[in-house]
Amino acid sequence: MFHCIPLWRCNRHVEMIDKRHCSLLYVPDELYRYSRSLEELLLDANQLRDLPKPFFQLVKLRKLGLSDNEIQRLPPDIANFIQLVELDVSRNDIIEIPEAISYCKALQVADFSGNPLTRLPESFPELRNLTCLSINDISLQILPENIGNLSNLVSLELRENLLTYLPDLHMVEILPQSCLHLPQSPVYNSFLTLAISSLYSASKFLPPTQPETIGCLVSLKNLWLDGNQLAEIPAEIGSMKSLLCLDVSENKLEHLPEEIGDLVSLTDLLVSQNLIDALPEGIGKLRRLSILKADQNRLAQLPESIGNCESLTELILTENQLQVLPRSIGKLKRLSNFNCDRNRLASLPKEIGGCSSLNVFCVRENRLTRIPSEISQASELHVFDVSGNRLLHLPISLTALRLKALWLSENQSQPLLTFQNDIDPESGEKVLTCVLLPQQPLEPDSKGKVFSWASNSVALWLVSALRLESWEFDPWPSHTKVCKNVGSKSKVTVNAAGGHTRY
Repeated sequence: MFHCIPLWRCNRHVEMIDKRHCSLLYVPDELYRYSRSLEELLLDANQLRDLPKPFFQLVKLRKLGLSDNEIQRLPPDIANFIQLVELDVSRNDIIEIPEAISYCKALQVADFSGNPLTRLPESFPELRNLTCLSINDISLQILPENIGNLSNLVSLELRENLLTYLPDLHMVEILPQSCLHLPQSPVYNSFLTLAISSLYSASKFLPPTQPETIGCLVSLKNLWLDGNQLAEIPAEIGSMKSLLCLDVSENKLEHLPEEIGDLVSLTDLLVSQNLIDALPEGIGKLRRLSILKADQNRLAQLPESIGNCESLTELILTENQLQVLPRSIGKLKRLSNFNCDRNRLASLPKEIGGCSSLNVFCVRENRLTRIPSEISQASELHVFDVSGNRLLHLPISLTALRLKALWLSENQSQPLLTFQNDIDPESGEKVLTCVLLPQQPLEPDSKGKVFSWASNSVALWLVSALRLESWEFDPWPSHTKVCKNVGSKSKVTVNAAGGHTRY
C-alpha cells in the first residue's frame, strides 16, 4: 500500500509562515500551495509593492502581517478574507482602504498607521467586532459619520492626524443603549474620538456627524488624544465610566470639565503641555487615580480636593505657576513620586510629611526659603531635590531620613554632602548648613538660561572638597546610600556608602 498521499497531504497542511525581513520583492508563489490550511502569514519588513490576485485565495487566513513594505494598493479582493482576525498594513504607501473591507466581519485588530490615507471608507464602522484600531499618522481629516457603531472597540489610536478639536455636545442627547440614526446635526464629529478605548489624534476640522452613536462605545478604557489642537473637552466625557486612561496632553486646553470627576475608574490622567490654569474640584472624586501629569500648564493652584485622590502614586506638576500647595496634599499616603520643579512655591505645607510613601520629591527652581521639619515624617524619602531655591539652611530633622540623594545645587558633584550643625538666629532652632548654603537666587545668563553662584569664591572651591566616606567611589556611583550621624554633636555628615545616579 502506498503511503505517499497522506504524507503529501501532511506537507500541504501548513498553518503559519513567517517571511519577515527576507528582502522579498514579490509574494512567493509557494504560499498558494497552502491556501486550504494557512492561518497566519507574516510578510512584514520586505519590499513588496503589489498583492497579486492569487494572494486573496488564502481564505483561511486569520492573521496577516504586511507592515513595513511598499504596498500602494489594497484591492477589493480583500473581501475574501472573511475569517481574518488581525490585519497589519502599517507603514506602507496605501492611499485608500477599499469599501470591501467591511466584508472582513471577523476582524478584531487592524493597523493602518503610517500610510498616506486621508479618509476611512464609509463602510468601516460595519466592522462591529473590531476591538483595536490603529490609524496613526495617516493625514486623516474626517471620521466616518457612524464610527460610533464600533461598540466593541477597546483601543483606537488616531495620533498625529489632521483632526482638530472636540465638539460642544451640550445640545445633543446621548443615547446609552441604542444607536438610532438621527438626522445630521451641525456638530463637529471630533467627539467621536472621545468614545473609543484608546484614542490618539491630531489636528483638523471635522464636518457634521451623528453624535448619538457615541453612547454605543461602551467598552472605552483608554482614551489617547495627545498631540492635537483641542481647545476643550465636552462634558459628556463623564459618561465614560469604564475609562482607565485619559491622555489629552499637547493640546490647547484651557480647562477640564467638572464632569471629569465622574470617571470613577480612571487611573491615569495626562494633561501635560496645555494652557490649563486650574484643575476642577471634581478631580477629588477620582479615588482610583494613580498617575496625574499636569506639567507645562498654567496652574496657579491645586484644588483642596486633590487630597481625596487616595490612590495617587505619581504627581507631576513641573513648569506651572503654583505659589502654594494645599494642606490636603498630606493625605496622599500612597504618593511615591512628586515633582513640582520650576514653579513659584515660596513654602511647603508642613502636612507634606504625611506623604508616608514619598520616595522622590523634586521642588527645584522655586522660591523656597525654608523646608518644614515635618518632612522627616516622610520616612521613605530617598531623593530630595531642592536646588535652585533660596534656602538659608535645612531642618536638622533631615538626618533622620535615609537619603540617597540630596541636591542643593546644579553644580553639585556628589549626591550627598557633609553638613554642620548651626543655629537659626530667628528661631533659635538647630539647623543644618553646608558650603552650598545659603542658596543664591537663580540668575539668567546672556542666553536666558539660569545658573546659581555659591555664596563666595571660597565656597566654590570648597565644593570640590566635599567629604565622602570613601574616595573610591565615582561621582555617579551605583549603590545605595545611607544618611547617618558621624562624629561629635557639632558635625553631621550625610554620607554615601555607595552611590546613586541623579534623578
